[in-house]
Amino acid sequence: MRAARGRAAGLLLGYLADRVLADPRRGHPVAGFGRLAGGLEARWWRDSRSAGVRHTAVLVGGAIVVGVVAERRLPRTLATAVATWAVLGATSLDREGRTIQGQLDAGLLAEARVQLTHLVGRDTSRLSESEVVRATVESLAENASDAVVAPLLWGAVAGVPGLLGYRAANTLDAMVGHHSPRFERFGWAAARLDDALNLPGARLTAVLAVVLGDDRRGAVRAWRRDAAGHPSPNAGPVEAAFAGALGIRLGGTNTYGDGADRWVEHRAVLGDGRAPVRADLVRARRLARRVGVVAVAVAAGLGYSIPAARSSSCNRS
Repeated sequence: MRAARGRAAGLLLGYLADRVLADPRRGHPVAGFGRLAGGLEARWWRDSRSAGVRHTAVLVGGAIVVGVVAERRLPRTLATAVATWAVLGATSLDREGRTIQGQLDAGLLAEARVQLTHLVGRDTSRLSESEVVRATVESLAENASDAVVAPLLWGAVAGVPGLLGYRAANTLDAMVGHHSPRFERFGWAAARLDDALNLPGARLTAVLAVVLGDDRRGAVRAWRRDAAGHPSPNAGPVEAAFAGALGIRLGGTNTYGDGADRWVEHRAVLGDGRAPVRADLVRARRLARRVGVVAVAVAAGLGYSIPAARSSSCNRS
């Protein structure tokens, strides 16, 4: 029971720390992991799936080992709180959305295009204002799952190893899990692992978007009808639910990379509302914050109940 309380309290404290402190400008653990992963990729890259499997296994496995050691050596509440703060990105994500919103309100479209590169990997240099809004809303929706709900769920189920292992897999997917000439095979393992780990979080995020959004029927309709058209099995339900909940239209053509690694994705349209406008950024940010608040409550309850259930079953035996 003490371990259960420590895990639940740690998740809540880590979430609050993210809301208050956000991500540090320098020395962020996830950024450090990314530099390590990038250095190893430069050494280990081969145009093969097996090389990518080894790359992913070493880095994700290493993160899990660090989590196991931290949970054994440190008080559980402290270890969980620090790990939760390190892997969450809710406040930094919201601030990026607010910055882009302010730039568009001031008529600074060129600056907003540059700011958007902090959130998305697509080419933003020629996007219209509506397309900048669309990309920002899509990022807010997807990251509500990837950077908030999913890590909280893995923290509830698997503690610090779950938090760090999930973030390692998600970071690798962002780095190499692309359909580009360089990473089509090498990034396959990272992409598939991230898909598997994000499945429960994405579904919970979509459910919360339905429940907490402005148009529940529209969110359910868009999720059921449009999600499968998205190239990601997890981003599809989340972005479709957000589109329906907000009464707007997401999806379309995106261009990624440059030079030999440049490629174009023609994504299905999500939702049947109007094209997004500046005011929708306020609504999307508000919905993402609501999703995060409810998700941490769900995760804390889950984290409290799972160890308790295990303890009870041991007592009965």
